[in-house]
Amino acid sequence: MPADPSPRTAPSPPSPSSPPSPQNRGSGTSAVEVRRSSRRRRTVSAYREGDRTIVLIPARMSEAEEQRWVGVMLDKLAAQESKRMLGDTELVARAEWLSEQYLGGRARPASVRWVTNQNTRWGSCTPAEGSIRLSHRLKGMPEYVVDYVLVHELAHLLVPGHGRRFWELLEAYPRTERARGYLEGVVAAGRLPHLPGAGTGTEPD
Repeated sequence: MPADPSPRTAPSPPSPSSPPSPQNRGSGTSAVEVRRSSRRRRTVSAYREGDRTIVLIPARMSEAEEQRWVGVMLDKLAAQESKRMLGDTELVARAEWLSEQYLGGRARPASVRWVTNQNTRWGSCTPAEGSIRLSHRLKGMPEYVVDYVLVHELAHLLVPGHGRRFWELLEAYPRTERARGYLEGVVAAGRLPHLPGAGTGTEPD
């Protein structure tokens, strides 16, 4: 592993040695503020402060490294937060909210639940029943990734298959490409087996 700062989340008080550099990045609507410190040598940490995310990095870090580590820490915080949320009841409420937000409320799932028998799919749905199932392997992933899979399956309640009209619906969700990239990274890391005829394995069905 390269000798990069080791990520760890810590709600520690900041001790910047240079002015903070706010960025218009974030998880959801949260802004990100990067604070550099000459006292930090290797560690990177992050915490929530109201509607902002504070990322603390070593002063010597390059701009490219800063951008990379901000992304890493946002995903790490989101993954930690998603572990504390969304039981089956919350999944239904979340799906209904996402439908209203991105699909005009047209997708109305009858049930949404976690399942443990989907090892080659992130999600699936049965339009005739209005049921959506999410793989338990999504638990602990960033919230925007779970939301993407939910929106993906909600869109299938309206449009079967993965044609142009389906992807036009998905364009309404602003973090589609980032979520797909995250899932592709999981596959690349070898955490999801590739099956013959299953494509990349990164898309819900």
